[in-house]
Amino acid sequence: MRNKTVGSQDTARIPRRQFLAGGATAAAALAAGVAPGASAARAAQPASGGAFQLKYAPHFGMFRHHAGNDHIDQLRFMHDEGFRALEDNGMGGREPALQETIAAEMDRLGMEMGVFVAHTSWGGVSFASSDSSVREAIEADMKKAVEVGKRVNATWCTVVPGQLDPGLEWEYQTANVIENLKRAAAILEPAGLVAVLEPLNHWTNHPGVFLTGIPQAYQICKAVGSPSVKILDDLYHQQITEGNLIPNLDRAWDEIAYIQVGDNPGRKEPTTGEINYLNVFRHLKSKGFDGIVGMEHGNSKPGREGERAVIDAYWECDA
Repeated sequence: MRNKTVGSQDTARIPRRQFLAGGATAAAALAAGVAPGASAARAAQPASGGAFQLKYAPHFGMFRHHAGNDHIDQLRFMHDEGFRALEDNGMGGREPALQETIAAEMDRLGMEMGVFVAHTSWGGVSFASSDSSVREAIEADMKKAVEVGKRVNATWCTVVPGQLDPGLEWEYQTANVIENLKRAAAILEPAGLVAVLEPLNHWTNHPGVFLTGIPQAYQICKAVGSPSVKILDDLYHQQITEGNLIPNLDRAWDEIAYIQVGDNPGRKEPTTGEINYLNVFRHLKSKGFDGIVGMEHGNSKPGREGERAVIDAYWECDA
């Protein structure tokens, strides 16, 4: 999905007055040292207190050059810039008192908690295994996630099923993943917590992972059949793994509970790569998506300039 390039024939059909006005606007923006796209994004930004149409969720540290390192100051800055959600992969590792402090401030600001990581297994086989000790570890992680979720008012937690087992047939591994997820669901359902399975790309970032695609995740969620086991569709990963982002969103829609974004290549903010996030976000809005869009990416530029570029990119794509 790429933005259409306007050729000379398209330009010729633009009325002269409109063409000149557009050129004047671009020239003024360049003279001021501001890229035309950023200028348009800031013009679209509502007055103080306005929010984005979708619930984009930054993470701690993304705006530290503006807000400092204090978690509460960062939350307030995010809110002032129009964000109404937060995701924090490392929330489970924070002290319970800090978790509660963060949750209380988010409640005061009217911000919603996105995902935190409940289970990953980098370099090891976990959900694809039937080993009793592995299953006990998974269940322990789910019980811990329930307690964290209660403290921070979370609805979703991320589960990465781990590596594939090269010594076991694929069908047996899939059966093990389904069984382990059913066991996890038995713990999560009474608490109202949803494990969202994140397929990861195996080409650029995560070679050897078991779960790589949306169709695969969809099949597994259907087999588990629980409201507490759904899909996290990270569009950065899926652009690399399979592309066809909007059709795959539509086909798996009834099992997708959470979205994450990042542009490709580079995994930076929207507008820095090949994905047409303006169209993707419009599609989400057309489907009535009321969930969270996690900003799981880096900043393309350093310092305050880079942080402002991230904010401007979301205003530009939220149109």
